[in-house]
Amino acid sequence: MKKTVSLLLLGVLAIAVSACGKKEEATPPEKILAVKGVREETLKPSTRADFYEAVGTVRSRTTSVLSSRVMGNVLALHVQEGDSVKAGQLLIEIDDRPLQIQLRKAQAVLREIQDRMDEVERDIQAAESSKAAAEAEQNLSLTTYHRYKTLLEKKSVSQQEFDQAEARYRARTADLGRTRAQIQSYLARREQTLAKMEQAKAEITQAELSVSYARIQSPISGVVAAKQTEVGVLATPGASLLTIEDNARYRLEAVVEEAMIGKIRPGQSVGVSIEALGLMEWGGKVVEISPVSDPGSRSLIVKIDLVLKETKGHRQALLRSGLFGKARFLSGERTILSIPVKAILLRGQLQGVYVVDATNIARLRLIQTGKSYGDRVEVLSGLREGERILVEGLERVQDGSRIEG
Repeated sequence: MKKTVSLLLLGVLAIAVSACGKKEEATPPEKILAVKGVREETLKPSTRADFYEAVGTVRSRTTSVLSSRVMGNVLALHVQEGDSVKAGQLLIEIDDRPLQIQLRKAQAVLREIQDRMDEVERDIQAAESSKAAAEAEQNLSLTTYHRYKTLLEKKSVSQQEFDQAEARYRARTADLGRTRAQIQSYLARREQTLAKMEQAKAEITQAELSVSYARIQSPISGVVAAKQTEVGVLATPGASLLTIEDNARYRLEAVVEEAMIGKIRPGQSVGVSIEALGLMEWGGKVVEISPVSDPGSRSLIVKIDLVLKETKGHRQALLRSGLFGKARFLSGERTILSIPVKAILLRGQLQGVYVVDATNIARLRLIQTGKSYGDRVEVLSGLREGERILVEGLERVQDGSRIEG
């Protein structure tokens, strides 16, 4: 029995010695990736102009909504949405046949009145001729009357002869009176006819104007922003047909908190960014401040004329009404830490940068950013002055990479 226990102990001991004699397998260390050719930046505070930022919407400075002044079916539509147009260009044609009928009626009335006027003028001329003859006869009869009156006093003519001379004089005077009265009547008729003629001409002018309304032209040069009609649709007075906007001059209508209005004045220079147009720099000038505040949002509208800075003129055409934009109103200076926008890595909704530690190992660190300043952005948290960050060559770096010069 003792021999059996001894053998068992010897076996266990042998196994233990055998186990101790074997070397433990070591886990190989993780290989560190070395990266060269990246650029670093050491964070230093800088003084930046502080600004108040307000969001807004791009609008054309001049927008014209075209509508018809007459009723009729649209016969032709010469433009589509997005087309460029020039001032005076024909855009829409409306059926003007009823208007042409009214114009011809007015022209016929005028011709009839002109015929009447010609007749009145002839009557006046004839009456003037009769008046001249009646005046001559009246003068002759007056002379004869005075001569016979003298002769009667001298007993050279009989009373009967004098009475006859006097009767002729009175008859010629009556004839002259009737001729003059007739002329006055003709002159009155001419005045009435002239008044009717002016009215007829006015009706023709109105009819011609109505006919011209059937051809709708662009009042400004610009672009067709909206189309509210089609060929065959009945156009009614006041109903919108086309919207034309001046695509050479735009402004941003920014919503500004009423507490900031005291710091904004007309003529003030403003920085503007249009999100849809990327990093293009826009300048602006305050041209109008709304006098009425919205009681719900406690804000006002500030209108800012836009000017594209240092870029090719054809990019101006990228502007469109309705684009989202931001206006920056200067409000002082402050000291901040800022980093290049290109140094920021996006991880979903999170932002981070590679920070290089004292051993030249790059570590991804989450940060929180604030206001943008051109190609740089303010860092609110996550970084400290004096730290080194990577700003170029990020695509070759991983968390834990060794940065070599």
